[in-house]
Amino acid sequence: MTSTSAKNNGLSAALVSNLQDVLSKRKGANEEKVVSDGSAAEEAPSTSDSVDVSAAAAEEEIDDSRPIVLVTNGDGIDSPGLVSLVEALVREGLYNVHVCAPQTDKSASAHSMTPGETIAASSVNIKGATAFEVSGTPVDCISLGLSGALFAWSKPVLVISGINQGSSCGHQMFYSGAVSGAREALISGVPSLSISLNWKKDESKESDFKDAVGVCVPLINATIRDIEKGVFPKDCSLNIEIPTSPSSNKGFKITKQSTWRQSPSWQGVSANRHPGAGNFMSNQQSLGAQLAQLGRDASAAGAARRFTTQKKSIVEIESVGVAGKTDSRVKKHFRLEFVAKEEEHTDGDLDIKALEDGFVSVTPLSILPKLDSETQAAASEWISKALNSDQ
Repeated sequence: MTSTSAKNNGLSAALVSNLQDVLSKRKGANEEKVVSDGSAAEEAPSTSDSVDVSAAAAEEEIDDSRPIVLVTNGDGIDSPGLVSLVEALVREGLYNVHVCAPQTDKSASAHSMTPGETIAASSVNIKGATAFEVSGTPVDCISLGLSGALFAWSKPVLVISGINQGSSCGHQMFYSGAVSGAREALISGVPSLSISLNWKKDESKESDFKDAVGVCVPLINATIRDIEKGVFPKDCSLNIEIPTSPSSNKGFKITKQSTWRQSPSWQGVSANRHPGAGNFMSNQQSLGAQLAQLGRDASAAGAARRFTTQKKSIVEIESVGVAGKTDSRVKKHFRLEFVAKEEEHTDGDLDIKALEDGFVSVTPLSILPKLDSETQAAASEWISKALNSDQ
C-alpha cells in the first residue's frame, strides 16, 4: 500500500499521485522496467591514475538526447550501494550517467568541505558511465561536479546520493554524508534524492543493494519524468529510506523527519592499538593516490616533530586510566562508534517508524528556514526580552 497523506510534508498532490502510480506499476507484471535479481553485475569500478580534468571535460562526449544524472555517495566510490545503483542506471539506457564520489569512506562527514587544500579527481572505469573519484567529502564532490570545472555539461537534471549503507533517518541526517551530498545539490538549484538502506549487522547481505535498486529505480524514473514536466517540487530534496528486506517492503510511505539518532560511543584504546596512517590506505587506491598519501604522512610527521621540539614532552597513557599530576602533556587515544538506540516509536508518519514497519520512507527535506508559528513566536519573545534586559 502507499500512503496518500502529504500533509505538512511539502509534496505536491501531483507527486503523491505519481508515487502511487510508480508503486502500483512496480507490483504489476512487466509494467515497469526494474533490476532483475539474477542480472549479471558489470565490471566493478577500478581506480586509474589522475588525469587532467580540464582535458577530460573538453573531450567528454555528451548525448544531448538523454538527461544527465550525477551520482555521489558517502561510503566511497567502491561501495556496493553506489556500484549497484550506477550499474542499474546504465542498464536502463535512459540517462547519461556521471559519477563524482569520494575516493574513500566519508560516512558521517556531514556537510563538510575542504577549502584551502588541493583536491585530486582521478578517472575511474565504470562501464557505461563517466566517473571520477575525489579526495574529498561528498559535498566537495557535488560542488566540484556542478562547478563546470570537471564535466563539460553545465547542470544535470538530477543528483542522486547513495545508496548509503545504514539508515539516515531522523537526526542522523545531520551526520550523513549521503544526505549532505543531496543537500548541496539542492543549495545549487539542482533537484536531488538521497537513498539509504537500513543495513543491519549479521542480517543484511550485499545482494540487498541490488534489491534496493529494484525498489528505487522506478521512483528515480518518475522523479526525472516530473522534473522535465516541471511538476516536481523545486524547494525540497527527497530522502528515501529502504527497509532491511527491500524485496518484501510494504510500499512507499510519505513521512516526516523524526528525532531518532544513534548514540555516539567513545571507547578508550591503548596507544599500541592506535591505527597508523598506513592501515587506512585502501588496496583499491591508485599508485598516484598512495604516493600522495605517503607525502601527506611525511609532511604530517615532520610537522609533528617540529611541534614537539617547541612544546613539553608528551606522555602517552592508557585512555581508561586517570592522568596524574605531571609537567608533561598527556595523550590519550579514543575510537568513536555509533550505537543504535532502542526506542519506542508510535507515530506512523515518522521516517524511522515507517522504516521499522517495513515501508519505504520518503521524506521531503528543505533548505528553507521554516519554523512553526509557535516556535517562531516563542523565539521572538525571548530575543526581545533578552535585548531589552541589557538596556
